[in-house]
Amino acid sequence: MIDPTPNETEAMATGGQMGGEYLESIGKSDLATLSEEEWARFLDAVVTGYCDHLRALAAKDRNRLDAMAPEVPF
Repeated sequence: MIDPTPNETEAMATGGQMGGEYLESIGKSDLATLSEEEWARFLDAVVTGYCDHLRALAAKDRNRLDAMAPEVPF
C-alpha cells in the first residue's frame, strides 16, 4: 500500500495482530509450514481484522464529522 492513511496504518496493525493471534492459537510461527487450510484461515484473520477495524474507524470518523456539521436551518 502506497502512502497509507492513519486509519489504514492502524487497521494494518490490527490485522497483523489478528493473524499473529491465529498463529499462536495453532502453535506455529513459520508461515512456510502452514497447511493450505491454515494459510486460508491465517489470511482470513488478517484481512477480516483489517477490514473490521477500518470500518470501525470510518464509522467513528463519520460520527465525529456529523457532530461537527451545522444543522440545516430549514
